Amino acid sequence: MEYKISEVVAKTSVPKSTILYYIKEGLLPQAKKLKANVHTYSDEHIELIKYIRYMKEEMGSSNTQIKTALSQKNNSFSSSYSMLAPLMQTLSSIPSDAVYYAKEEFIEHFGVDTKLFKKLLEDEILLPLHDKYTQKEASIISLVENFLELGIEYGILKQYLHHAKELAQLESSMQEQLCSKRDENNFSALWKIMFETLFTAKEYIFQRSTYKALLISIKEELVR
Repeated sequence: MEYKISEVVAKTSVPKSTILYYIKEGLLPQAKKLKANVHTYSDEHIELIKYIRYMKEEMGSSNTQIKTALSQKNNSFSSSYSMLAPLMQTLSSIPSDAVYYAKEEFIEHFGVDTKLFKKLLEDEILLPLHDKYTQKEASIISLVENFLELGIEYGILKQYLHHAKELAQLESSMQEQLCSKRDENNFSALWKIMFETLFTAKEYIFQRSTYKALLISIKEELVR
């Protein structure tokens, strides 16, 4: 379908000035010119505007990052690193200002027990990215040390890993299903499903399930 810019504004809740800015920056294709000062927009414009808005507001992506991603939008998401980059950065859960250490530097800097360090790598409780280590890994080691100091096996972390691997397979399957449905008219919808599933629904279901289990435990304790 073709739309006037006022209709695009109504459908996307993005101001006219912002839409024109996106076109100027190369984030959106040029509108179809019918005559002087009369332009029409397509469903593709609406899909891309929704995607741009989502990536900016929810993922904090810059114009350059989005422009690079959109230059790859006709490829499968799974084969395009530039499309997946914002997702991968968020999944890594590493702050942008994190300090990275090589293995030996990390062990020395944080005073890590090398035997425990090796064990946690073997157990895959430590999952460094690109063989670099950060404060995240140090925090996990510290947590395990707390378990061990109390004479408690860190079995819960091993179970987390087991279920995380199973869940990762399901998430990969979801991505493949989304890729199989992709076309120009559902571009933003599929990305929103992916992001919202991984970062909203996942946290909601897991945290609420833990909350419910703890609440039941507390209630049972109170009636004893």
